[in-house]
Amino acid sequence: MSKIFAFSIRKDEEPYLKEWATAHPEVDVDYTDQLLTPETAKLARGADGVVVYQQLDYTPETLQALADLGITKMSLRNVGVDNIDMDKAKELGFEITNVPVYSPNAIAEHAAIQTARILRQTKRLDAKIAHGDLRWAPTIGREVRDQTVGVIGTGHIGRVYMQIMEGFGAKVIAYDVYKNPELDKKGYYVDSLDELYKQADVISLHVPAMDSNYHMINDETIAEMKDNAVLVNVSRGPLVDTAAVVRALDSGKLFGFVMDTYENEVGIFNEDWTGKDFPDKVLKDLIDRPNVLVTPHTAFYTTHAVRNMVVKAFDNNLALVEGQTPETPVEVK
Repeated sequence: MSKIFAFSIRKDEEPYLKEWATAHPEVDVDYTDQLLTPETAKLARGADGVVVYQQLDYTPETLQALADLGITKMSLRNVGVDNIDMDKAKELGFEITNVPVYSPNAIAEHAAIQTARILRQTKRLDAKIAHGDLRWAPTIGREVRDQTVGVIGTGHIGRVYMQIMEGFGAKVIAYDVYKNPELDKKGYYVDSLDELYKQADVISLHVPAMDSNYHMINDETIAEMKDNAVLVNVSRGPLVDTAAVVRALDSGKLFGFVMDTYENEVGIFNEDWTGKDFPDKVLKDLIDRPNVLVTPHTAFYTTHAVRNMVVKAFDNNLALVEGQTPETPVEVK
């Protein structure tokens, strides 16, 4: 009987893990709520493969600890593989899979909802109402249909976000290094990021984090944007120079900021800071601003998405264990 061991299983993932295990009685499934580290790797002893999801790095030591147990088949329940030491993984002969598409709608919907909330100034209005101030002015909103929405990255998520924004009646433009032929045919693409920055009232990021786009939103690129632009980042924290955004909010250059990912989020997001000293003054300042909507990397967090992440990761791992080709392999290079 094959055995698959899963790390860092949350309570909300347990039902879907058990659903998969029930549908595969030929596989021994075990799990822990602990993250995968060099120390916890031993929990997977006897397993043929592991299913994982964490913000922690998959360090050479962590990968070596698994390999020492004879485990080199690893399936991520998420998209990102930038925290895996690929050199070590290649050296040890790891086979890796991810779940690149678990629910584009979950993330795109969140981005769209938060975009509309910024434009309608709901955070300011909610605060006023909570204190008994039911006056309209000066909390006047902007209609989505009056905006030009610039979408950077037209993969699965970016395309759904475009559809939702068009549903509101907005004009949508886009930029991508790799153009989608169908979108290109319909004339969505502008020729450069500079052109998008200059035209868009709302700029939404839907690209992975790479060395080439680190801090692509910075003082210089913000200066190119229209006054009172709205910036939306539900992709990856390192895309945005947070200090530059703070300066733009202070100066009034940016009308608002939607932030679901943060460049310094590891160790802060998905933790309870109630009654404790908050560890990041910059993040606390952003949370407190009336024109900034911070969520702790939860755009993906829906029942639909979580089920897909668990089920697809286990399907992938079973394929690896059985020597078959998984649905979504990751190139280990």
